[in-house]
Amino acid sequence: MVHVRSQSLTKRLMKLKDRRRITIQIHNLKSRRNARYNLIKTEASTTGDKEDSYIEDVRNHSASNTGEAELVGFTKPREELIKLMDVNTRDGDAKVICVVGMGGLGKTTLARKTYESKDDIVKNFSCCAWITVSQSFFKIEMLKGMIRQLLGGDSLNNLLKELEGKMVQVKDLDEYLNQEIKDKRYLIILDDLSTIDAWRWIKNIVFPNSNKKGSRIIVTTRDVGLAKECTLESLIYHLKTLEVVEATNLLLKKSRKIYKDMDNDEHFKSIVEKLVKKYGCLPLAILTIGGILATKKVAEWEDVYKQFPSEFESNPSLEAMKMIVTLSYNHLPSHLKPCLLYLSIFPEDSEIQMRRLVERWVEEGLIRGGTGVKIEDVAKGYFNELINRSMLQASRVNIEGVVKSCRVHEIVRDVMISVSRDENFVDVVGNYVTGAMEETFRHVAYHGSMCQKIDMCHVRSVTVFSERSLGPSPSFCSPDMRMLRALDLENAQFQVTQKDISNIGLLRHLKYVNFSDPRGYSAIYKLPRSIGKLQGLRTLNIRDSYITELPTEISKLKTLQSLRCVRNGSFERFDLDNPKKCLLAVSCLPMQFTPLVDPSERAEVVAELHMAWSSCWSESDGVRLPKGMGKLKELQILEVVDIRRTSCKAIKELGELVQLRKLTVATEGATKQKCNVLCDAIQKLTCLRSLKVNNFLIGSGVTLEWLHVVSSPPPLLRSLKLDGCLGEIPGWLGNLIHLVKLRLSRTIIKKEGKIMEILGSLPNLMQLDLAMGSYIGEKLAFKTGGFPNLKKLVIWKLKQLREVEFEEGTLAQLENIEIRRCRLESGINGIEHLASLKEIWLKWNAKVARLGMLQCELEAHPNHPVLRLEDERSDHDLGDIVQGSTSVVHGDEATEGEESSSLLPEHATEGETSSLQVLAVTTTTGSDR
Repeated sequence: MVHVRSQSLTKRLMKLKDRRRITIQIHNLKSRRNARYNLIKTEASTTGDKEDSYIEDVRNHSASNTGEAELVGFTKPREELIKLMDVNTRDGDAKVICVVGMGGLGKTTLARKTYESKDDIVKNFSCCAWITVSQSFFKIEMLKGMIRQLLGGDSLNNLLKELEGKMVQVKDLDEYLNQEIKDKRYLIILDDLSTIDAWRWIKNIVFPNSNKKGSRIIVTTRDVGLAKECTLESLIYHLKTLEVVEATNLLLKKSRKIYKDMDNDEHFKSIVEKLVKKYGCLPLAILTIGGILATKKVAEWEDVYKQFPSEFESNPSLEAMKMIVTLSYNHLPSHLKPCLLYLSIFPEDSEIQMRRLVERWVEEGLIRGGTGVKIEDVAKGYFNELINRSMLQASRVNIEGVVKSCRVHEIVRDVMISVSRDENFVDVVGNYVTGAMEETFRHVAYHGSMCQKIDMCHVRSVTVFSERSLGPSPSFCSPDMRMLRALDLENAQFQVTQKDISNIGLLRHLKYVNFSDPRGYSAIYKLPRSIGKLQGLRTLNIRDSYITELPTEISKLKTLQSLRCVRNGSFERFDLDNPKKCLLAVSCLPMQFTPLVDPSERAEVVAELHMAWSSCWSESDGVRLPKGMGKLKELQILEVVDIRRTSCKAIKELGELVQLRKLTVATEGATKQKCNVLCDAIQKLTCLRSLKVNNFLIGSGVTLEWLHVVSSPPPLLRSLKLDGCLGEIPGWLGNLIHLVKLRLSRTIIKKEGKIMEILGSLPNLMQLDLAMGSYIGEKLAFKTGGFPNLKKLVIWKLKQLREVEFEEGTLAQLENIEIRRCRLESGINGIEHLASLKEIWLKWNAKVARLGMLQCELEAHPNHPVLRLEDERSDHDLGDIVQGSTSVVHGDEATEGEESSSLLPEHATEGETSSLQVLAVTTTTGSDR
């Protein structure tokens, strides 16, 4: 496309030389590919056997030779695993217990120490076996090992004598073992199970139908999905990383140091903390690095920390740890390997959004589309598979249990960087010059300065996480980058200006563009018209810029699927509400173009002036859409549309976006006619999953009451956020049977009964946010039978609210209550009726009467829910407000040092109920909170 594409026959003939060159390159590429994969084919079997043998030695060494003194943090997991085994139950079917976690976490060690426990677990069983299930195990050899361990060496020898003279078959050993153990109570450890096929084969052998002796099988695996195939979810033990204190203890013990050394040396304490953080409290990593540090002086520890990536490549002491992680990578299916390597682009300890990662995988061509399945859904499946295989760590999970962001363990990341460099896949450029600048890397990530000269003609993606500090950086829209498919500047810590994107039309292969700038460095105020040349563009993210309108050329992007254009709606200099400041900014405008002014400040001033002028000083966070948007038939995400500044025809075209799944609109200042057109368009979006409607200008006369005329809302809607005056809950809300999340803000709803009747009947609603001004009333009562599936309730800045009450039989699934900026003078009542409650969190100036009594009720609750306080206890406690009295008893008036106290009615006669209720005051420290 770049070299020879042309519409003219004459020009195509003139490019015959280029065509010939490309033909030769393709021929050479095929020759290299054939040579490479033929070599792999001839050596695969021997290499695999050597690897399995080596890995087994490493695993057994790490499990068996780790002394009891070094097993810091394993005492509790071992007790919990033994409890799951329930060894005292001597009847029933065999029970399978799975230990799951990433490589190096200590799964084998935990199983080994349970197997060799001082509690003599083994004595509860008539026979036991430890079987390591390598990736390429031989069935006959495994069966021989099982027979030898479970039935004894003599049994195996006798069987082989009987079979002497004929070829030993798997079936012979299988039937013999099955017959012999059907009446025995056995314990089998299956270490490092990695495939479902292996499990199904083993299961048919070790699960005789007639065996009801209460046998036990412990499986260690890195794959959560495999564990779920093996057993019930309640019998899966997720092994966690060590706590920071435990990891520190282990590192000090292994390196022959003590805590006193940390107390006496702040520098030593600092490097220990950095080492523990870097190795992520992973036992194998801590033990390995501790062994290396034991041979070095404390003064050298800092150097080991800094040089770890290079040490990882060359230090034999780190080989075992590297091989454990490499094994996990090598055993991934081929379609997951490049997806995992791609994560080496991101810096250490960064939280990676699932959406961002999935979009980039798709745009980079790393996802194999399935028949009848959206390629984005396939990509999400890949992401979840990497989570299940413990290669990625979930860091944020939504209310439905969907992982929304992840982290990569530092050790895994170091291995991935090493493999990526070997494969010329990713080059991570830091604040040092690497020796790989001349290589043809496909993906470049800047984690330091951008002054290094890199040949960009082969680069497919550029991702920036750095500052432009040590010299000029390459232009982001240079012709040298003509093969670029992904340009991601979201985490660039420098100002991206209008000049940087002016030639973006040159990059014809671009599929993913991310100029989102959450830190506020962006000075982009206009998309160039050449954006229309990017015919393959699928994702365009320009959040937090000064852009107020999109060019008409945007309608040419027929493949566009995600368009995020949330603008910066606030004015720092040109604010009409502050005439003096605005006048000063205008009068000083000529000075901004003198050499005395910082150019970066100049770009920002120009951008804000352009935003103010083009939007007529609108503070909306939306942008104006041009006509022709209805042509973008593949568009799935669109945010945010400024309805007031968008024409009726363009608004009507929104209804033609038949694949739209997420829509955000801002209706501040919009006419009633435009709102009605928008209403009609929304009703046509049958694929819509998420809808957000903003109208911040309360009191302007423009409300969200036009939503009441909706007759057929999007049937598959799962998330709805409404910000603006509704007056009352629209009746059609009760028809959203798939709705999972609902947020209401400034809706000014007065009828408590109506809101509870309609919302309480939603069968799949899991999260309800009632934000500032959404409900106008003093009491919020959750009625019996309402909200059957709600798990999280957020109440935020409801000024009139005085009491929250839960009736018996309501909110059966509610786990979390979060209250912010509310003054609940009548308290939170009926906590005992919330059977699934786990946590109440009082945040940001939330004040509750009888806080001590609330805590007593939580302590008496069968689940023992946690009470979390954002500030000091006295800041949240309204004390005990006596009915008919203005006196308040505050929690901070309790006697110093007293754990709890109570105020009891002294003169209440029998049968009377005193208006003075019990107040229990519990004092907590900051750390207790």
